[in-house]
Amino acid sequence: MAKHFREDVAPEPRRGCGSWFIGTVAAGVLLAVVLRIFVVGAYYVPSGSMRETIQEGDLILGERLTLFLGSPSAGDIVTFASPLDEDETLVKRVIATEGQTIDLVDGHVYVDDQRLEEPYVIRDDSGEQARTESLSDLGGSEGISYPYTVPEGCIWVMGDNRTNSKDSRYFGPVSVDDVTSRAILTYWPLSDFGLL
Repeated sequence: MAKHFREDVAPEPRRGCGSWFIGTVAAGVLLAVVLRIFVVGAYYVPSGSMRETIQEGDLILGERLTLFLGSPSAGDIVTFASPLDEDETLVKRVIATEGQTIDLVDGHVYVDDQRLEEPYVIRDDSGEQARTESLSDLGGSEGISYPYTVPEGCIWVMGDNRTNSKDSRYFGPVSVDDVTSRAILTYWPLSDFGLL
């Protein structure tokens, strides 16, 4: 039903731009917080442990939604809370998942007795894939012996730059609960922009 105006009734005051602006900003902040917590995370990569896939100093985006649907898979690049420093986030590649057996033989990685083809692993000056060695003899390491079966609820991660990466060879398997995202994109610098 239409409202008719009478001269003896004052019109309702109109809301100003200020309340509309505050509501829009509040909604934007709420959306940003929800996206940051449940959907996407931005990460700075401080080391060269993932070269050539991710360069030192790159900024990457990681998505979180698929982690609600299932655990990371072999080949995924993930971010996770460092087992060495809880205030640090690491970026590594998933090599094996729970129940799979890792072995290191003659500088190569084997998963369930199958040698992995790893085109992402950094190459030496002659173009050969860098050797993957055990880090069990380094001070502070978990002293992993091979072959090693990944425990339930865990993943085995390694950096693509095997000669410059403290990873599961050093600190052991990573709990799936500690994984914070799947890395999907390098967004800065623009020269490194691309999907991972």
